[in-house]
Amino acid sequence: MNPLASKTWPYPRWIAHRGAGTLAPENTLAAFRKGAELGYRMFECDAKISSDGEVFLLHDANLERTTNGQGIAGHQTWQQLAQWDAGSWHSKEFRGEPLPTLKQVSDFCLANGFFLNIELKPTPGTELMTGEVVAKQAAQIWQHQDVPPLLTSFQLESLQGALKVAPHIPRGLLLQEMTNTWLETALELHCSAVICQYALWTPDRVKAVHQAGMRCLSYTVNDDSVAQYLIKMNTDGLITDRVDHFSPF
Repeated sequence: MNPLASKTWPYPRWIAHRGAGTLAPENTLAAFRKGAELGYRMFECDAKISSDGEVFLLHDANLERTTNGQGIAGHQTWQQLAQWDAGSWHSKEFRGEPLPTLKQVSDFCLANGFFLNIELKPTPGTELMTGEVVAKQAAQIWQHQDVPPLLTSFQLESLQGALKVAPHIPRGLLLQEMTNTWLETALELHCSAVICQYALWTPDRVKAVHQAGMRCLSYTVNDDSVAQYLIKMNTDGLITDRVDHFSPF
């Protein structure tokens, strides 16, 4: 069952990509603070698990692009991962910024009344386990909250894992291309939303998703004309890097 099927959509339209787009080192607490300073109330982030089961934020499988570490992040323990500098690659201002755990980011959001979109970003080979572990932790953290996080993924196994252990936590299917069975897949996973690369949305697809009881979200919306077009099409959420450009209100 779609956990939000009979409820009003609780999330804001505008969502800050990886915390603050490109204004701060992605997927760090510094990025969340920067996005919050600019008025954003909902944040997208990427979650994976360490070799010893800690859920932490990182987009890539490898550490090199956004930290001073090396190798596959998911093959390291949290003690190893916690030592890496995840800010210097961006700018001197953020030197020494660490990788955060999902618990740290969740505490920040809950303390400030913010909403979270957690993308399940598994290390290859851990798709099902990542969905299960992240969903279980999300269910524990938000057990007394009115609005849970939205769990999304391109990986069907990860969404299946999330559905298995925490069916009450809403899920969203991420798509970078349309298959012949995209809508059926979202329904089979009891999703609350479909999140597309913005150019994939058409009025007919938006209508089909809404008629199926789900919502339409788009990534990554950084252009005024694109945003206006998506809003006119009655889509429900826009994920953006340009948190200093678009007003979230």
